[in-house]
Amino acid sequence: MNKNTGITIGVIVLVLIALGVYASMSTKDDAMMAQKTNDSVAINQESETMIKDEPMNKESASMPNAEMAKKPAMDQGDKMLKGTYEAYAPEKIARAATGDVVLFFHASWCPSCKGLDADIMANLNSIPAGVSILKVDYDQSAELKQQYGVTYQHTLVQVDQDGKLIKKWSGSPKLSNLLSSIQ
Repeated sequence: MNKNTGITIGVIVLVLIALGVYASMSTKDDAMMAQKTNDSVAINQESETMIKDEPMNKESASMPNAEMAKKPAMDQGDKMLKGTYEAYAPEKIARAATGDVVLFFHASWCPSCKGLDADIMANLNSIPAGVSILKVDYDQSAELKQQYGVTYQHTLVQVDQDGKLIKKWSGSPKLSNLLSSIQ
């Protein structure tokens, strides 16, 4: 056997070993990702069940469910909701008549979405009165994605009271960036 044939066989063996290692790691990563996705979906469903249509704020985030149920979403004297961060529902779009409504297309598996979500949750009291940030599940909202031309997660869409697009942007890493982008 000549030297070139030996080198060629050696390269082929190394490539096959590398492919085997990659396939093995990929399968493990896929299984772990699937488990994380399933866990996240279960947590999100549980959270949405617990929260229902209550606005999220620091006070309600730390309250037991029984206390949170007794707490009104709006003070009696308020004419508009305080700034909120909550699950999307079609009827909440009408809030744009007296304030600003931003749809946050997020995915539980998206790192930048998790970062913005964490920053919003840490700064709930910084959401100005009249601003509603509505969390839209990117993986479960095909109609809304089509309606607003959303092609990837971590997209933010400001809408008017009729649900018409005012502005669309993506990648706001912090609540302050999101708020400064509202028109």
